Amino acid sequence: MLGVGVSLALVTLGASAVTKDDYARAEKFLSYKTQPLVDHDVRSAHWFNDRQFWFVDTDHELKTYLRMDVASLKPEPLFDQNKLAKAIDKVRAKAAAKDKKAKDKPKALDASKLAISEIRLPTDGHIQLTLEGAVYSCDYPALNACQSGELSALLAGNKDQADISKLHGVTSPDGKKVAFIRDWNLWEHDIASGKERQLTTDGVKDFGYATDNAGWMHSEQAVLVWSPDSKRIATYQQDQRKVADFVLASAELGNPKIEKWKYPFAGDEHVFMLRRVVIDVAKAKVVPLQMDADYRRSTLCDDVSCGGHGAWDDVQWAADSNSLAFVSTSRDHKHEWVRIANPDTGAIFTSFEESVPTYFESGVKGVSWRYLSASQQILWYSERSDWGNLYLYDIKSGKLINPVTSGQGPVVDVKHLDPNQREVWFTAVGREQGVNPYYRQFYKAPLDGGQPLLLTPEAADHSISVSEDGSYFVDSYSTPTTPAVTVLRSASDGKVLATLAKADISRLKAAGWVAPEQITVTGRDGKTPLYGLMFKPTNFDPNKTYPIIDYVYPGPQTGSVRGRSFLAARADHQALAELGFIVVAIDGMGTPWRSKSFHDTWYGDMGDNTLPDQVKAVKELGAKYKWIDMSRIGIWGHSGGGNTTADAMFRYPDFFKVGWAESGNHDNRIYEADWGERYQGLLVKNADGTTSYDNQSNPALVKNLKGKLMLTYGTLDDNVPPQNTQVVIEALIKANKKFDMMAIPNARHAYGYATPYITKARWDYFIEHLAGGTSGDYSLKAWPWY
Repeated sequence: MLGVGVSLALVTLGASAVTKDDYARAEKFLSYKTQPLVDHDVRSAHWFNDRQFWFVDTDHELKTYLRMDVASLKPEPLFDQNKLAKAIDKVRAKAAAKDKKAKDKPKALDASKLAISEIRLPTDGHIQLTLEGAVYSCDYPALNACQSGELSALLAGNKDQADISKLHGVTSPDGKKVAFIRDWNLWEHDIASGKERQLTTDGVKDFGYATDNAGWMHSEQAVLVWSPDSKRIATYQQDQRKVADFVLASAELGNPKIEKWKYPFAGDEHVFMLRRVVIDVAKAKVVPLQMDADYRRSTLCDDVSCGGHGAWDDVQWAADSNSLAFVSTSRDHKHEWVRIANPDTGAIFTSFEESVPTYFESGVKGVSWRYLSASQQILWYSERSDWGNLYLYDIKSGKLINPVTSGQGPVVDVKHLDPNQREVWFTAVGREQGVNPYYRQFYKAPLDGGQPLLLTPEAADHSISVSEDGSYFVDSYSTPTTPAVTVLRSASDGKVLATLAKADISRLKAAGWVAPEQITVTGRDGKTPLYGLMFKPTNFDPNKTYPIIDYVYPGPQTGSVRGRSFLAARADHQALAELGFIVVAIDGMGTPWRSKSFHDTWYGDMGDNTLPDQVKAVKELGAKYKWIDMSRIGIWGHSGGGNTTADAMFRYPDFFKVGWAESGNHDNRIYEADWGERYQGLLVKNADGTTSYDNQSNPALVKNLKGKLMLTYGTLDDNVPPQNTQVVIEALIKANKKFDMMAIPNARHAYGYATPYITKARWDYFIEHLAGGTSGDYSLKAWPWY
């Protein structure tokens, strides 16, 4: 007979049918169900000027648009939302009446849920705003009437040419002109008059000005930088004439629609090259910079426009518009040249250079070098000490003046620079003892030496928005388990001046929400701490055992966790856990936000994919928690995570039993050149026929597959070409391996219309093959990711 002190044996969970109620409970934890239950979740502020900003507060899904002046420190309604909605409804109704193709009348706007993305400070009794992608200008504050289009054009009586959004251009600093692309040349559009003028004439097909084509992404957007005085434009003429074509074909009833554009792969002889130019707008004169063509490379991201919207992050004008600073990057990202150009003559001067053994990056979240033209200095970002720090350089001599920051914990991005007060404001991580090394905190530091001052002492992840003059900033701080508090602070000392909002999650908790558990495990080296999140079912029973699923994204540009701020839902992690799983997301070695050596862990060996860390972490968790069933381990991911998932099933076939791999870049020789050549290095072909890219190729490993593997991809994926998955499928067939696959017709990289279907299918795959259960019928109603 058993004694009363003997504990119950763990019961294996599985072999059960999943009901509609189970699916419905899981769906409750997707973002479109959870986020509406969070009240007063203010995450950002939008500065009108040095002293005023606007933000959106929510309460029971009702949006209120507010403005605050730092003088009064009291938020007040920005406008009468009911009057605004009615005024815009009239504009939309008139437009629909004139549109012969319009079948239905536009639905009336809900004043409490207006989706406004941009607002310009009311001037001259008017306000301009962007709602659902359309620009409207209204009288203010009365809001008696609105018109469609740019305010400056409407005030000039130019009603027919008021909509500039279709130009995909960049507006000048004075707000009077838009530079845009037409027929491979750059044009100027005068907003007030609507008149257009051609600025360049020698642009031809595949050798055009300001073209936004990086292969893996491509658009009609012009990429350029206006000078502060709005008289010049810095841009480029992109030579892609010899770059290989890429083609996709849609699934249609009848002949497919063909998409064709230039897309270079790693190792290609010809890649995108940029001929740098400055354009004198008044004279329509092109001044080529006196240098050889540059590679289309960035000091930080996968494209020259890191922030999008036509920005060119590695080009900065002097405050007086009389000179131009820029950085040239080598094809393999190992070498940087910091240069100054004369916009009148095109003459250039190379101030200094930096070389690294692996790849250079100028920040974590944003390009963090700055041009101090008045003092002829460059604020430079470097990881030379194994940590991302800021350094001050003299332009003329190219010599280091002094470090601006030092020590452990990388600078994440520069938020504001005051060349007169000689101070810089920046976010950084890992600089404070006892604080999670991924929590962003905000600092200011003197440029000429001295200790940085911490302005946000709370042990949380801080999202910062700085006023134009750098005197104030709005700080929204939270953690994965605690909701956001949003305050206005002084940028001089971090003092809290006003509280904008405190997020309320009482309704979210009442609906059954539980916070993820923050976990720490040990990396492959047995000593480096790794950080992640664990999701357990809300009806978790420690006397049962659960299969574990590892959600993975390997980087190298980001990790699996994807930020440490509060989110009511992180992908579908909690939803999947509700179906009877333990779900984990862990940032392995080789991902950013830590030291340079941490980030470089598997440079040149992208087949690593953080998998040694993922395996060790799951083993560590299994040893610690007996309710994890180590005989049932699954893994899934999208894009780089799809690559990692298939890689895991091939390299660790006895460890991972079920994998779901979405849209993976399974061999970087058939992915965009910039990606592989940055993290794997330039492709080297050896005399024996092998290459330096063989160690990262999933098709070469398919013979090892033992478990259940699902491969999915969109047939119109213009980011990761479909052939990345197709070559794995071909290799599996030749190896006579059983596998599953799903090609999603006409879907892009993120699946779009098919996302609800794919999400439910992924749940069922793990239910059937990892938990040993039986799936059921159920339809998700919306896109889980948005």
